[in-house]
Amino acid sequence: MPQDYYEPRERRSSHGEREARPPRREGQEPPRRSRKKKRRSAGRTAALVLLYVTVVIGLSVLLACVGWIAAGDVLALNKDYKEITFTITPEEKFDDIADRLKDEGMIEYKSLFNLFASVTHKKDKLSPGTYTLNTDMDYRALLAGMQSNSANRSQVKIAIPEGYNIDQIFTLLSEKGVATVEELREAAADHDYAFSFLQDIPLGDYRRLEGYLMPDTYTFYTPHDPVLALNKLLVYFDSQVGDSLRAQVEQSGYTLREILTIASLIEREATSEDRTEVSAVIHNRLKNQDGGTQGFLQIDATLFYINGGKEPTAADREIDSPYNTYKYKGLPPGPIANPGMESIVAALNPADSNNYYYALGDDDVHHFFRTYDQLQKFINSQERYK
Repeated sequence: MPQDYYEPRERRSSHGEREARPPRREGQEPPRRSRKKKRRSAGRTAALVLLYVTVVIGLSVLLACVGWIAAGDVLALNKDYKEITFTITPEEKFDDIADRLKDEGMIEYKSLFNLFASVTHKKDKLSPGTYTLNTDMDYRALLAGMQSNSANRSQVKIAIPEGYNIDQIFTLLSEKGVATVEELREAAADHDYAFSFLQDIPLGDYRRLEGYLMPDTYTFYTPHDPVLALNKLLVYFDSQVGDSLRAQVEQSGYTLREILTIASLIEREATSEDRTEVSAVIHNRLKNQDGGTQGFLQIDATLFYINGGKEPTAADREIDSPYNTYKYKGLPPGPIANPGMESIVAALNPADSNNYYYALGDDDVHHFFRTYDQLQKFINSQERYK
């Protein structure tokens, strides 16, 4: 076809009839699409790409910041130092613990801490107790630091005085946060401790351990398992009352429990200077069943034991209790206190004397006598008895 001509495209009129396009003039260029429209489309695409890149970069920066902040909490980074004493009770749930950790400033994000504990399977590993925690501890250290074997678990040193009875010891341990009196009594009464010296003592009464809770300075967790706390004292008793001393007990004609009972009377009655003299009076009275004292020990310390620690009165001497050494002959059924080693040794090694009586003088020293008349003369001469 000659280049000067082209076939006209048909178009329809408003009446539906086809109309021929007018012929293109010679030298006239064919119609073209708008370049301006193409430029506008390319600009819009570039803007969208730029927006996408900006959003991606922004989200990346945001996620990086969030990740850094989260990592800072997980890893305990950039925190001001703070140390706290943190106590977990047996009733607390993990969420409650996490709430308190957040309130104390140990963690920032409770949900993240919960997630970390779940992933590491530590949620059920936390133990009741008191712990020392600080902001240098990351999540893993915090969770490990609140377990029963943790070095962060708070401890307390308690000196148990010689001559304390079991109720006094339990009250002391309770006041120091080791365990409640009720928990300790239950552990003493019902747990079968694996020691030969306890095998013949029936379960059921917490006083069965009276005399065996060796006085000393101990370190306990706060709180401490009551069975393990009492076992600690019994282990020390077992280590102190060794084979050599038990051989002496066998030769004495008394059982270990009877020697401990004598030692507890000495501990409550004597001073550090006259333990063996008091021991001699007790031994002499025990052997003299038909003499002047007729086997009655008549020791006021046993009245203290049965009247709740009050100053003994004449009426207390009539209390019907096997521990009343004014009413019943011989030794009481068991120790009235927990003696130290010096009193135990004194119980096995009484002084060589024939004394049956002693009394405290105005000089705060015990004076010893062979006869009742000697005792009465001394008492009459002392202002404290007038």
